[in-house]
Amino acid sequence: MNCYERGIESPIQARLPTGGFSLRNEEKLLIFWNRLYNEAIQKKKSGRSERACSGKKIKEDIFLETKLWPAFYEQEDAVEKTLTRLDTDYIDLLLIHQPAGNYVAGYRLMEKAYKEGKVKAIGLSNFNPDQIQEILKICEIKPAVLQTEVHPYSQEKELKKLLDKEGMVIQAWYPLGHGDKALIQEPLFAKLGEKYGKSSAQIILRWHIQNGNIVIPGSKNPDHIKDNFALFDFALTDEEMAQIAAMDQKKRYYTSTPEMLKRYAEMVPPVDEQK
Repeated sequence: MNCYERGIESPIQARLPTGGFSLRNEEKLLIFWNRLYNEAIQKKKSGRSERACSGKKIKEDIFLETKLWPAFYEQEDAVEKTLTRLDTDYIDLLLIHQPAGNYVAGYRLMEKAYKEGKVKAIGLSNFNPDQIQEILKICEIKPAVLQTEVHPYSQEKELKKLLDKEGMVIQAWYPLGHGDKALIQEPLFAKLGEKYGKSSAQIILRWHIQNGNIVIPGSKNPDHIKDNFALFDFALTDEEMAQIAAMDQKKRYYTSTPEMLKRYAEMVPPVDEQK
């Protein structure tokens, strides 16, 4: 069973200021954005402190993704509490946030939630190949997605081979290289942008999609979010894809350390205060 059979359909996802909501297409993105914006404005005016949006109200418009934090991996009711906080009956995609603490226990919680229909698909975030193999050896339900840093300067080609073999797909964060001007201003992207009438960012996102990646570019600007979805009226040639593939420098902007993972495992975020 591949990731698409497990409900992971969207090649482009929008990481909005409220967190990991991803939309299936541009129309639903704009519906959600406008509704979220209007509700937030009304609540600000009225002084009410309710959630900016109710999962039950807008669930039909979105693909809901979130993560399980390391401090909660051994809490039996962690997924149920997440559902309650999000005001929803199910989550489309739930990820292990970091390979910190007892992440095997966390994965078991997600498998249980999957079997109970509370989660439609499960996956990993920031796992390296050895950690992925560890999960694959013990899991009953294969992870559908690995969320990790991928962009033209760090293409993770060997990792992608492993994931392809296991029927997993990359969900690329920092898909535009963490705003690195050197990447965005590469002459090749400017040349292709002129050819197709697109921005350099749109060329990079189109490369991701043709390379089989899900992308989650973050933006607070509605115009930028809309532009991030205008990727399906053109296609890069094989030669152009090869030119971008040759740009790989194995350059990452985020590197995990044992000290960071230890802090993640020990830190308990104030999620119950986020109403």
